[in-house]
Amino acid sequence: MTYLTFRLARSSDLWLHAADYPGSHVIVRNQNRKEIPGRTLIEAAQLAAKFSQASSDPKVNVHYTQRKFVSKIKGGAPGLVRLASFKTITVEPKESGQRMGVKQDAVEL
Repeated sequence: MTYLTFRLARSSDLWLHAADYPGSHVIVRNQNRKEIPGRTLIEAAQLAAKFSQASSDPKVNVHYTQRKFVSKIKGGAPGLVRLASFKTITVEPKESGQRMGVKQDAVEL
Protein backbone atom coordinates (compact mmCIF):
# COMPACT_ATOMS: atom_id res chain seq x y z
CA MET A 1 0.00 0.00 0.00
CA THR A 2 2.69 2.46 0.94
CA TYR A 3 4.54 2.00 -2.35
CA LEU A 4 1.41 2.35 -4.51
CA THR A 5 -0.05 5.28 -2.60
CA PHE A 6 3.04 7.28 -1.72
CA ARG A 7 5.52 6.41 -4.47
CA LEU A 8 3.54 5.66 -7.65
CA ALA A 9 0.41 7.77 -7.23
CA ARG A 10 0.51 11.46 -8.06
CA SER A 11 -1.33 14.12 -6.07
CA SER A 12 -4.21 14.44 -8.57
CA ASP A 13 -4.75 10.67 -8.91
CA LEU A 14 -7.92 9.21 -7.40
CA TRP A 15 -7.40 6.99 -4.31
CA LEU A 16 -10.07 4.49 -3.18
CA HIS A 17 -10.42 2.08 -0.26
CA ALA A 18 -13.26 0.07 1.32
CA ALA A 19 -14.46 1.99 4.37
CA ASP A 20 -13.75 0.36 7.76
CA TYR A 21 -12.29 -2.85 6.27
CA PRO A 22 -8.74 -3.98 5.60
CA GLY A 23 -8.06 -4.45 1.91
CA SER A 24 -6.57 -3.16 -1.27
CA HIS A 25 -6.20 0.48 -2.11
CA VAL A 26 -7.02 1.39 -5.71
CA ILE A 27 -5.45 4.22 -7.67
CA VAL A 28 -6.96 5.74 -10.82
CA ARG A 29 -4.44 7.77 -12.78
CA ASN A 30 -5.50 11.32 -13.55
CA GLN A 31 -2.58 12.82 -15.42
CA ASN A 32 -4.73 15.43 -17.18
CA ARG A 33 -6.34 16.51 -13.89
CA LYS A 34 -9.82 16.21 -15.37
CA GLU A 35 -12.94 14.90 -13.73
CA ILE A 36 -12.94 11.10 -13.48
CA PRO A 37 -15.85 9.59 -15.47
CA GLY A 38 -18.64 8.19 -13.29
CA ARG A 39 -18.29 4.70 -14.76
CA THR A 40 -14.57 4.67 -13.94
CA LEU A 41 -15.29 5.74 -10.36
CA ILE A 42 -17.89 2.98 -9.93
CA GLU A 43 -15.66 0.25 -11.41
CA ALA A 44 -12.67 1.33 -9.30
CA ALA A 45 -14.86 1.36 -6.17
CA GLN A 46 -16.17 -2.12 -7.02
CA LEU A 47 -12.58 -3.37 -7.26
CA ALA A 48 -11.65 -1.79 -3.92
CA ALA A 49 -14.68 -3.50 -2.35
CA LYS A 50 -14.00 -6.85 -4.05
CA PHE A 51 -10.42 -7.02 -2.79
CA SER A 52 -11.27 -6.05 0.78
CA GLN A 53 -12.46 -8.14 3.69
CA ALA A 54 -15.97 -6.92 2.85
CA SER A 55 -15.96 -8.81 -0.47
CA SER A 56 -18.81 -11.11 0.57
CA ASP A 57 -21.09 -8.23 1.65
CA PRO A 58 -23.88 -7.30 -0.79
CA LYS A 59 -23.00 -3.56 -0.60
CA VAL A 60 -19.81 -1.86 0.57
CA ASN A 61 -19.02 1.78 1.33
CA VAL A 62 -15.84 2.91 -0.41
CA HIS A 63 -14.05 6.15 0.45
CA TYR A 64 -12.43 8.06 -2.38
CA THR A 65 -10.35 11.20 -2.62
CA GLN A 66 -7.42 12.70 -4.48
CA ARG A 67 -4.11 11.22 -3.42
CA LYS A 68 -2.98 14.61 -2.06
CA PHE A 69 -5.53 14.22 0.77
CA VAL A 70 -4.07 10.88 1.95
CA SER A 71 -1.29 10.85 4.55
CA LYS A 72 0.48 8.27 6.67
CA ILE A 73 -0.21 8.15 10.38
CA LYS A 74 3.09 8.47 12.23
CA GLY A 75 3.65 5.27 14.21
CA GLY A 76 0.46 3.76 12.78
CA ALA A 77 0.11 0.20 11.54
CA PRO A 78 1.16 -0.48 7.93
CA GLY A 79 -1.62 0.61 5.58
CA LEU A 80 -3.25 2.90 8.12
CA VAL A 81 -3.79 6.37 6.65
CA ARG A 82 -5.56 9.62 7.44
CA LEU A 83 -7.90 11.24 4.91
CA ALA A 84 -8.09 15.03 5.11
CA SER A 85 -11.10 15.09 2.79
CA PHE A 86 -13.10 12.31 1.12
CA LYS A 87 -16.41 11.22 -0.35
CA THR A 88 -18.13 7.84 -0.05
CA ILE A 89 -19.81 5.69 -2.67
CA THR A 90 -21.74 2.47 -2.00
CA VAL A 91 -21.18 -0.35 -4.50
CA GLU A 92 -21.53 -4.07 -5.02
CA PRO A 93 -18.11 -5.77 -4.71
CA LYS A 94 -17.16 -7.19 -8.12
CA GLU A 95 -14.65 -7.23 -10.92
CA SER A 96 -15.56 -5.88 -14.33
CA GLY A 97 -13.56 -5.75 -17.52
CA GLN A 98 -10.28 -7.50 -18.07
CA ARG A 99 -8.07 -7.93 -15.05
CA MET A 100 -4.68 -6.22 -15.34
CA GLY A 101 -5.44 -5.30 -18.94
CA VAL A 102 -6.87 -2.42 -20.86
CA LYS A 103 -10.41 -2.64 -22.15
CA GLN A 104 -10.97 -1.75 -25.78
CA ASP A 105 -13.13 1.26 -24.88
CA ALA A 106 -10.89 2.51 -22.08
CA VAL A 107 -9.73 6.12 -22.13
CA GLU A 108 -6.30 7.16 -20.92
CA LEU A 109 -6.76 9.28 -17.82
